[in-house]
Amino acid sequence: MVRRTKENAEITRHQLLDAAETVFNEKGVARTSLAEIATSAGVTRGAIYWHFKNKADLFHAMLERVKLPIDEMVDKLNAEQLDDPLAFLRSAAISVLIRVATDVQTRRVFDIVNHKCELVDEMAVARERHMESWAGCLDRIEQRIRAAMEQGLLPAGINPRSAAIGMHALIDGLISNWILHPESFSLGDEAASLIEIYLAGLRGYQPR
Repeated sequence: MVRRTKENAEITRHQLLDAAETVFNEKGVARTSLAEIATSAGVTRGAIYWHFKNKADLFHAMLERVKLPIDEMVDKLNAEQLDDPLAFLRSAAISVLIRVATDVQTRRVFDIVNHKCELVDEMAVARERHMESWAGCLDRIEQRIRAAMEQGLLPAGINPRSAAIGMHALIDGLISNWILHPESFSLGDEAASLIEIYLAGLRGYQPR
């Protein structure tokens, strides 16, 4: 009986998180009430308070279920790689873009965090998380670019930090803008060429 109660509670929790994703995406975080989330989940408002302290707690639990693109990029670039750091960087970036193009939940949560939430007050934790991910991703891209320069795969005159900032901006900007206008182009189909164009620019860089 205790096991079944725990299983039922976990099912309800996931129903609430699923509903929160849907309603946050439709109305925005600030304009969504806990009552609306409960109604969408088919449970009472009291069920929300059994699992979550408030809307901010529910919002953060929603984030914990999904690995956002930049977090995934960090994980991929943490992997050990010795042969070709530039090819490794290319593969990681393309993989992240394709995942966004094919994973509905990732797109939905990214859209909520980046376009439908004010990251202030109780939601500021999400902003801090974003900044930590941003800094970590920049560091790892820079490491791969430096390694590529050491192997002669990129020109010595490149500023590796600037190149890392540019690549991060490309990936983040592509995702953010594509989610707003997915009909404008196929992110999955274009992922490889978009990344390769940027890397080709680095390969051909000539300092003034």
